[in-house]
Amino acid sequence: MKSTISIQVELAEDKMPENIMWTAPDGGVPDLQKAKAILLGLWDGEEKSALRIDLWTSKMMVDEMNDFFYQTLFGMADTYVRATRNEELGKEMKAFAKSFLKKASDALEQADKQA
Repeated sequence: MKSTISIQVELAEDKMPENIMWTAPDGGVPDLQKAKAILLGLWDGEEKSALRIDLWTSKMMVDEMNDFFYQTLFGMADTYVRATRNEELGKEMKAFAKSFLKKASDALEQADKQA
């Protein structure tokens, strides 16, 4: 059995992502959905290295990026625990994610005050 996840990226004239669309019919998402950002990580088992595709549109605001990273880090902690059963490191990862969001939010608030 095979399953397909499709990602379409429309580029602006400056070659930066303008629109990101995705679909995963077998995962219950049959129609194209909009996204402002994507972080895709792949593991090359032969090379023992991670490959990444990180894209975001100009419509992605800094506060949204902060939330996106927080939710991604928090979710990665759950995935890590499911894969390794290492609850302690999972808790540390979640604590880091919460700390990250607080610091990122504080930095954004400070930058807004200075603007």
